[in-house]
Amino acid sequence: MSDTPKSSFDPDPPRRNFYGRRHGKTLRQSQKGYLSEDLGDLRPRGITVEENPERRHIDPQAIFGDDRPVWLEVGFGGGEHMVHMAATYPDIGIIGCEPFINGVAMLLGKIRAARVSNVSVHPGDARDLMDVLPDASIQRAFLMYPDPWPKARHHRRRFVTPEHLLPLARVMQPGGIFRVASDISDYIRQAREEVPPAGFETILDTDQAWDDWISTRYEQKALREGRVPHYVTFRRL
Repeated sequence: MSDTPKSSFDPDPPRRNFYGRRHGKTLRQSQKGYLSEDLGDLRPRGITVEENPERRHIDPQAIFGDDRPVWLEVGFGGGEHMVHMAATYPDIGIIGCEPFINGVAMLLGKIRAARVSNVSVHPGDARDLMDVLPDASIQRAFLMYPDPWPKARHHRRRFVTPEHLLPLARVMQPGGIFRVASDISDYIRQAREEVPPAGFETILDTDQAWDDWISTRYEQKALREGRVPHYVTFRRL
């Protein structure tokens, strides 16, 4: 099978620039097995066609089989946080987006080990998923240790820009919670500036992790290297 993640939604998605890696080190045989055996069943499904046939939507109720609250994690990395949340809150459904196929394979292994079933995996760009999610369908969203794109000329590639935040605001419910964690002070600065104008208010801004937080490999690396993690919580207006 091909290890390249493909969109499961629009056969002719809008052309977008994509920055970052899709592949890393050669996958282990077990990871290739996770991708071939597990990924197909975990992709978001349930496309419905509205009155406008050009607009197709994923139905979150079809993904999880009921009307449970749906959460979204953008860029789940190795999947530690996503699986932890799924295990901690078994009555919610959580969709994770990640274009880096090695991270997808790592997540699938953790899903098997934890035996969580309230998860769905989009192995691609979060923008493609947000294109087909209905308005106000997401109750909570997470952006945990995103790619920092440290050079000033690359700041427009960060998730905390209108290109990403406005679609996120559209799919989030009023009162929905958006959490951002990063050890890069300039990333947090940009989040503070860019997220509220997209339709959010800041309700928590601290260097203390949330009560239900699990420390990820990225946070542990930041602490080893002397960087201070920061945690910001926004609420959809």
